[in-house]
Amino acid sequence: MTSSNKYKILVVEDEANIRSFVETILETNGYQVFTAGSCRQGMLIFSSHCPDLIILDLGLPDADGLEFIRYARKSSAVPILVLSARTAEQDKVSALDLGANDYITKPFGTAELLARVRAALRNSRHSSEMGSVPGGTFRVRDLLIDYDRRLVTVGGREVGLTQTEYNIVTLLSEQAGKVLTYSQIICAVWGSADSGSVKKLQVNMANIRKKLGTKPGDRKYIANELGVGYRMLAEEE
Repeated sequence: MTSSNKYKILVVEDEANIRSFVETILETNGYQVFTAGSCRQGMLIFSSHCPDLIILDLGLPDADGLEFIRYARKSSAVPILVLSARTAEQDKVSALDLGANDYITKPFGTAELLARVRAALRNSRHSSEMGSVPGGTFRVRDLLIDYDRRLVTVGGREVGLTQTEYNIVTLLSEQAGKVLTYSQIICAVWGSADSGSVKKLQVNMANIRKKLGTKPGDRKYIANELGVGYRMLAEEE
């Protein structure tokens, strides 16, 4: 697995020692970590880096962490793991009702935190609003996607995709045989669309084709339905 395919985790925590501790734990276990010390900074990183998971403290200096959950849920289903000193049942209920996926109270154990992280990533992939994290493998011709290892190979050769490219390929493979429109792909991968979104998608698809060793118009793995979207060939095609 190439480093570009690491899961990205955003840690929003105002206490520097806890933030650093969590960052170290996650990086030691192979995750790519972004950190923020305030709600506003967390929102900015969330919007620009599209993390696969958010670990969120509720007691932030500039706003309640619940505001962050509301903000994230407007555009994304990214799993949110609340890590808070608040132990009251109502605090947990409020966070979960707003869309948090899990809630851990401080102090916490390293093993428990990592187990909750693995479970959250296993149960929900933010980049697709259309389904859960696939398991096992997908194969069409000599293209193989190993979802558990986040590895893509062609003829046994590892393909070094960026995180965005990987998300697009796996999204298409989960819906193999079905045409996904430009807007469906854009919303699933980036969370929202703007005037340059289709061009951005087309640039990423051109890079994917090049890395897979195919040319424009080649329907070996991914078919381009002109003016509509893209379709990953089904395994039996």
